[in-house]
Amino acid sequence: MIENQNKELLTIISPAYNEAENLDELYSRILNATENLNLEIEIIYVNDGSNDNTIEVINRQSENDGRITVIDLSRNFGKEIALTAGLDHASGDAVIVIDSDLQDPPEVIPQLVEKWRDGNDVVNAKRIKRKGEGLLKKITSYTYYRLLFHLSDIKIPMDTGDFRLLNRNALNAVLKLREKHRYMKGLFAWVGFKQQEIQYEREARYKGKTKWSFFGLFNLAFDGLTSFSILPLRLASTVGFLSALFGFFYGATIVIKKVFFHEPVVGFTSLVVLITFFGGIQLLSIGIIGEYIGRIFNETKNRPLYIVKNIKESVFSNKS
Repeated sequence: MIENQNKELLTIISPAYNEAENLDELYSRILNATENLNLEIEIIYVNDGSNDNTIEVINRQSENDGRITVIDLSRNFGKEIALTAGLDHASGDAVIVIDSDLQDPPEVIPQLVEKWRDGNDVVNAKRIKRKGEGLLKKITSYTYYRLLFHLSDIKIPMDTGDFRLLNRNALNAVLKLREKHRYMKGLFAWVGFKQQEIQYEREARYKGKTKWSFFGLFNLAFDGLTSFSILPLRLASTVGFLSALFGFFYGATIVIKKVFFHEPVVGFTSLVVLITFFGGIQLLSIGIIGEYIGRIFNETKNRPLYIVKNIKESVFSNKS
């Protein structure tokens, strides 16, 4: 039951895909971390088409705690969409997004709340250390965040994942953005508002293995770049112009040598290399253009972002 109608409500959202073995520990640590905040706490779990017993664990928790909302999606839509489903159903005056694998420690939540109470609309959690990750993952993540920061049209915070707090005004702004290709880190930055950051050490997974494959991470990274920058298109145009310029001067050189110096036109091997090189550039440019056209195509379908199979709402569901 709601203990005090005058308390502010904090909603904690955790998308889950095959995370059954971590959810009880997550729930326990969330309660411990928030017990002294003088806030009402709502927890929203989004089951993103798990094929283990994630939904059973979540339902068991909700049966014993009316503050839990359970959203069971009809299939696996991906983390960005599952996170959006949680945001859509949040009732809180502020929301916190946290991974269900406990790499983002719930013990950091009081720091996020403190910055919110200081008057900030969005509080980002910046990773200063990443435990349990290989050297290659650390290097690629470090490089990508800096490239994205410098290349995107907006300044997306570096070394910052989805772990953050948004107040109701910032959340309502994010909810207006219904694009199909969702890069939530970018959308959180795009809406603006007064933003602040805290620093924390990211933990290793509590149990289990990551559900992200290399290609999954690559697609997410590419989504981030193409969603918030047209630089790839400009780069393709620039490379195309430089290639055409090079081809013009190369051809002019051959003509001059033939006409004025009577040199024979030779170099079958170099011709094949040039054709292959320029053909590769053309295919790459067409592929980049195709990515943007594909996004336009997906937007025109106007399909819903997700489909909810079942939902069990918390006692706070009518507060917002």
